[in-house]
Amino acid sequence: MWTENKVFLEDLESITQASYIPWEKLQGKTVLVTGGTGLIGSTLINSLLYANWKMSLNLQVLALIRNREKAENMFSKQLQENLPLHFIMGTVENLPNIEQPVDYIIHGASPTASAFFVEHPVETIETNVKGTSRLLQLAKEKKSAGFVYLSSMEVYGAPLSDQVIDETQGTTLDTMIVRSCYPEAKRVCESLCASYAQEYGVPAFSVRLAQTFGPGVVKDDARVFAEFARCAVQHHDIVLQTQGTSKRCYLYTADAVTAILTVLLSGQSGEAYNAANPETYCSIVEMAQMVVLKLAQGDIKVKFSIDEDSGKKFCSPHHLNLGINKINNLGWKASRGLLDMYRRMIMGMQ
Repeated sequence: MWTENKVFLEDLESITQASYIPWEKLQGKTVLVTGGTGLIGSTLINSLLYANWKMSLNLQVLALIRNREKAENMFSKQLQENLPLHFIMGTVENLPNIEQPVDYIIHGASPTASAFFVEHPVETIETNVKGTSRLLQLAKEKKSAGFVYLSSMEVYGAPLSDQVIDETQGTTLDTMIVRSCYPEAKRVCESLCASYAQEYGVPAFSVRLAQTFGPGVVKDDARVFAEFARCAVQHHDIVLQTQGTSKRCYLYTADAVTAILTVLLSGQSGEAYNAANPETYCSIVEMAQMVVLKLAQGDIKVKFSIDEDSGKKFCSPHHLNLGINKINNLGWKASRGLLDMYRRMIMGMQ
């Protein structure tokens, strides 16, 4: 086996045991994954390769990559074992010619860092919109059986009540706030998916993911959940740059993978699906306090360091309590709670 990480191997096994996923639909198929060196993309690729080995699916995995050296380092053991993983050099904005059949597309390539959104809003929009348009055109040309766009809970904007949000909820986004470039681009891409589904019959779906983490998060990840984990491990105080009042749901990486595959193989074309674990719904400061008490045994503290630029760098205060009835009706369910997510992420970092 190409991975010796016990936690990661457990996740791969649990993914293949998800009986609600119709794995037989992948028999003999080719799946294109974009964003393959990211957290979700790499877990997806490894999950498909593991399922292929476990179930003899005769599956081929194509990964669109920008940096060959990074990809070869990340998947070195998989390549050494001659697993059916093939790299395609290029970007979603400048999609190269793909001669192979492409039966399914999972599109996860996108900037993910808030600092990048604020510093490069034009590139954030263009990467998302141009890339998604080109990939949907590819799905149309290849007559693909399914296309999943990895969207975000941020499309709902910044509601301030704890009311459960289903997929029909509108948005409170302000287009004049530069930080909105990311969720607004996601909304346009979702609309492109629905439009290609209606006008051209492309079976396209959107999955609105809650913030996702677990094994595979790199040690220098700048996102808040990774910073909290580092603080617990290194016994440093957690320093919040906002009041931490925003509340949201979270999602374990392996659960994100099963959600994506469920929608890809069982979803309704032109539809969007929330994917989250409602049991993880909490504020940023509540999550920080949990890390302090449960992971650092109270040896560290939560502190605040808020400057006048904080409002520009981060999302507006929000309550994103995602409802998941729609994806539950496809058979999907979340498996990991917040504390377990943290423990398994930390184990995966080592």
